[in-house]
Amino acid sequence: MEATSLTILVPVYNEIECLDRFCESMDAFLQQSPMPTQVLFVNDGSTDGSLKKIKEICSLKPNYSFISFDRNYGLSTAIKAGIDAADSTYIGYIDSDLQTSPLDFLFYFEHLPGYQMVNGIRARRKDTFVKKMSSKIANNFRRLMINDGIQDTCCPLKIMEATYAKRIPFFDGMHRFLPALIKLQNGRVKQLPVQHFERYAGTAKYHLFNRLWGPLNDTFAFRWMRKRYINYSIAEHAVAQTTQTHEQV
Repeated sequence: MEATSLTILVPVYNEIECLDRFCESMDAFLQQSPMPTQVLFVNDGSTDGSLKKIKEICSLKPNYSFISFDRNYGLSTAIKAGIDAADSTYIGYIDSDLQTSPLDFLFYFEHLPGYQMVNGIRARRKDTFVKKMSSKIANNFRRLMINDGIQDTCCPLKIMEATYAKRIPFFDGMHRFLPALIKLQNGRVKQLPVQHFERYAGTAKYHLFNRLWGPLNDTFAFRWMRKRYINYSIAEHAVAQTTQTHEQV
């Protein structure tokens, strides 16, 4: 049996001020991780020198690698590209802005493989009032409309079983529904409280309009997709093998 492994996806869009400090925090986790772990940066068209810094990090650290887009595509595309590129038993996700700690991943492992996803709940969020209120409104609307039972769907601290992650249907806004998309495949999701901190440096990439309108609009898209989602399991199979005959001319 192959050893279990983990790839942690780190989408990056103009976060050069955070990257060195982020790696310090991630290195502390890598030293304690109970399974072989790789970090995969996904550079989402950064224009501030983040790509140069990522290349420098990856050249010095064997557990770090990267892929880079030709332009900015958004968080859902970055996560999907990382999932497609990962070759591991489990796939994790964390933001590079240091508002969550990689060390909290250590509490996730005891729930694997009993659950197909472990999702964080940001306790005592250190965000602005506008950010917290817009997230609360969007989360309440999502729970009302799709009843997925997830308290903090956008918490950027997740680990997923790779076979489930790679079957997630892709659409813009997908990142807001990762736990629900795992449950759509009859996967089990464990929710755990995690630490939350003020942003270390840089600026948030979202404002009030896209924090509210995006999630509300995408919730209707998810409801439409869920009604039409095909999910099945094969109980038995007997597949006949074809044989080829070759006639000499």
